[in-house]
Amino acid sequence: MKKITTRITPDGTLDVLSQWEVARLAKTSSTQMYDTFRRCALAVLNTGSEMDNTQEVLDAHKDFAVSLIQQERGIKLEITNAPANAFVDGKMVAGIKEHVFAALRDLVYINNELMANCALDMESQEDITNAVFHILRNAGAFKGNERGNLVVCWGGHSIGETEYQYTKKVGYEMGLRGLDICTGCGPGAMKGPMKGAAIAHAKQRQAGRYIGITEPGIIAAESPNPIVNSLIIMPDIEKRLEAFVRTGHGIVVFPGGAGTAEEILYILGILLNPKNQHIPFPLVFTGPKEAAGYFEQIDDFVAKTLGKEAQALYQIIIDDPKAVARAQRDAVEAVQTYRRDNQDAYYFNWLLTIDEDFQRPFKPTHDSMAALNLSKNQPVHKLAANLRKAFSGIVDGNVKADGIKAVAELGPYHISGETDIIEPLDALLKAFVAQKRMKIPTQEYVPCYKIVR
Repeated sequence: MKKITTRITPDGTLDVLSQWEVARLAKTSSTQMYDTFRRCALAVLNTGSEMDNTQEVLDAHKDFAVSLIQQERGIKLEITNAPANAFVDGKMVAGIKEHVFAALRDLVYINNELMANCALDMESQEDITNAVFHILRNAGAFKGNERGNLVVCWGGHSIGETEYQYTKKVGYEMGLRGLDICTGCGPGAMKGPMKGAAIAHAKQRQAGRYIGITEPGIIAAESPNPIVNSLIIMPDIEKRLEAFVRTGHGIVVFPGGAGTAEEILYILGILLNPKNQHIPFPLVFTGPKEAAGYFEQIDDFVAKTLGKEAQALYQIIIDDPKAVARAQRDAVEAVQTYRRDNQDAYYFNWLLTIDEDFQRPFKPTHDSMAALNLSKNQPVHKLAANLRKAFSGIVDGNVKADGIKAVAELGPYHISGETDIIEPLDALLKAFVAQKRMKIPTQEYVPCYKIVR
């Protein structure tokens, strides 16, 4: 496998770091911050790879290194043994270089400004939301988005070709209607809508925004796709999810696996909170006709676990990209009106209430997964939060290095609960496995979980 060593400089952003910031990132310091940056940089440089296992990516590039060089006129990064696919004729692709420095920007800001030198209390729900706002603002996420036209697209990173082409068609129709796109930044259903919208924006002579929001634990499994022109790395999955719903004006969900189910349960849990019932938030599930069965399974799972109230929060549109785009355009206009009438910002949904169960980082361990309360003896939005954690643990065991290691050493996570919850959950997970939605389809899936009755 060919690898390249090079030096790169930022273009107009993050030109200067203090000696203290450089020291904290230096390879010789062996800090967690350096290790996190190395992982994120490698993921960016590995764009286009079919690997969706963080540990496999790291193992395949054990000799990869990135070092900061402080200069009077700014900084340079020295990158050693980088994947050759990040270069054209020996020169790094501009978008990939931009993403490398976006990763550096966010990690420097989060670790040095937000966590170390900020008065925000990360135990406070209000301050967690403020932290999400500050990270997004520092990354420039609010520039050019005052119109309130950002549609968040969720879905699987390893979907088939038919589903991928459908996501492009939906993105194209939304782009024609002046809507910008935000996704988890990876391949598959995260790339397709951006690619389609980019063509539509070009036709309309618009400068589209393609925001990709990720987090260090999953970025290697979902390397940023090249359409992303605003990459943002949040500190953990909970802040990533909050960033989606605070900045987005509507959500479109395409077919996916455990990660997509986690996202669905996250937004349903928030919208089921009685404090949010008056807030408009358009939510559409869509796919080609071949995916009709997938959404029937999702709808059946929601009905059996969360009930009709949850089903009423979304609409399912099958095989009709124009209808999806029109629904989002019309709903986004209603969102704009609501925010204007209630003096909320167009670019950040301050009025939305997010419970601490959705804000505090959930660390999947064998004990925490076994202890999840999967029963109906709790408010429905609390049940949604616990189901979200179950799927978060499955994602952790599927693709994240720490989770993969824990499952390899201690066996699969055990998930238990009431029969009325566990049986629909087991049926949905079995369907995901049968449809090869847990991993890249060419790989055999070994479950990282066990349903215990």
